[in-house]
Amino acid sequence: MTDPRQPATPPATTAPTPAPRRHLLPIGAAALLLFFALTLLGFCRPALLGVPTLLDRTPKTTVTHDLVVERVRSVAKLMTSETTVRDVVVYENTWLNSTKRSLVVVTGRVLAGVDLDKGAEVSIDDAAKKISVVLPPAEVMAVEVTNLKTYDERGGLWNPFRPEDRDAIQRQVRAQLERAGTELGVVEHANRSAKALLETLLATDGYTVDVQTRGTVTTRPTG
Repeated sequence: MTDPRQPATPPATTAPTPAPRRHLLPIGAAALLLFFALTLLGFCRPALLGVPTLLDRTPKTTVTHDLVVERVRSVAKLMTSETTVRDVVVYENTWLNSTKRSLVVVTGRVLAGVDLDKGAEVSIDDAAKKISVVLPPAEVMAVEVTNLKTYDERGGLWNPFRPEDRDAIQRQVRAQLERAGTELGVVEHANRSAKALLETLLATDGYTVDVQTRGTVTTRPTG
């Protein structure tokens, strides 16, 4: 029999069962895979629908009439040809049977090119992917006298050299240099250079380029 004066013995307690550990690593990996899957779907889905994606950044050039004309004008100064000419010029002037004469050896540069202010025709066939350009013919644009030396100058008895004779000699020199440059093919070379340059410059995105020269080759008169 238990003594009532003694304290009651407390009931025995059991140790709590430890909580199971949560495996965070598989859950994090799954979330990461889901993120990449959604990201990939975001890139691929527009492509499946025929919409360009961020991955499709291939540059494409739209060929227009204004673009072709702008490119032609941007290289107008490059479509030139230059040649150096050395020639002998004989100047004579007779008045009342009195002749004055001068023999001049001259060296100069003859520059030929295409004057786009005279109009360039451009047509584009998108179906055939062809660009056609018709240029005005090349012409002599400038004549520069780099060296002039007089070897013989004789005035007439009553027909001496005057300042206007010097001007006439300069005109004759420039005209003769221009003719010599044309005979050497500087104008034809300018036409060929313009054709080759534009065919190379305008060829883009599979387009073929055809460059022709309008009319006949002319030269600009000198005065």
